[in-house]
Amino acid sequence: MDEFIITTTEKIPGYRVVEVRGLARGGIVRATHVGRDIMAFFKNLKGGEVQEYTQMLAEAREEALRRMRLHAEDMGANAVIGVRFMTSAVASGMAEIYAYGTAVVVEKLEE
Repeated sequence: MDEFIITTTEKIPGYRVVEVRGLARGGIVRATHVGRDIMAFFKNLKGGEVQEYTQMLAEAREEALRRMRLHAEDMGANAVIGVRFMTSAVASGMAEIYAYGTAVVVEKLEE
């Protein structure tokens, strides 16, 4: 199997878990940028989506997932099941995005 599977489910259709390797995790702390904060201030006045923050958090989630996958690969896994995200404020203008799940070795079922 060349692909690496990441899923929020506990089971992967067409595969069976043959070994559990443990908790895979990846996190990143992102700080806001003065330019983004100014744009957010003006958006807050009129309402609506703050696209600068939406983009920043989307990029942070992708990086957290990438780091989780690398951690799982280091443990010898070829999949991560039960993936979840956690976000917390670290300090003013800083947030941690954390991705975690169970690193497993899966095999494709024979058809």
